[in-house]
Amino acid sequence: MSACSTIGGTTGKPHTPDNVCGIFAQFESWQTSAIASEQQWHIDQSISMAFIKHESGFNATARPPRKRILGIIPGRHLSSAYGYPQAINGTWILYKQLTGHSDAQRTNFNDAIDFVGWYNKRSVRLNKIHPNDAYNLYLAYHEGNGGFAKKSYLAKPWLLNVAKNVANQAQRYRSQLDFCSPKS
Repeated sequence: MSACSTIGGTTGKPHTPDNVCGIFAQFESWQTSAIASEQQWHIDQSISMAFIKHESGFNATARPPRKRILGIIPGRHLSSAYGYPQAINGTWILYKQLTGHSDAQRTNFNDAIDFVGWYNKRSVRLNKIHPNDAYNLYLAYHEGNGGFAKKSYLAKPWLLNVAKNVANQAQRYRSQLDFCSPKS
């Protein structure tokens, strides 16, 4: 089975997750989806791709770890985050309602990257974040727009480092995109 094969509605992971040109060469439909999201929401595709890389490692069925009962028995997941975008249930439901994408699935890359663009566009509007500010957009994505407005991230030095890493990945992807073969 090739990496591009569909398994239960999901696609395999990229062979070169640090190279967006390689990702798009492997999964041409992802490039189409990334461009469509950028055009729809006016959030650079490099930012959306960096978010998905960090959130799920391009794993369509990613979930946060489980709580452990008595240290060994798997319990509930730490949050309802799921899929490529690691969107929590309530925010995913809101996305589906507000966009009319009632059949959207977090395990579908097209839906996931559209969600990331949509959420970041909301952060731009609600928190006056510049659309190319991957660092602050990631803080709003992680903390929620309300948490970002309250600056909850300031109590989480580790999160500031994560946001910096995501912003750096977005910049690397942006630089790589300048040299990718244009999509025909």
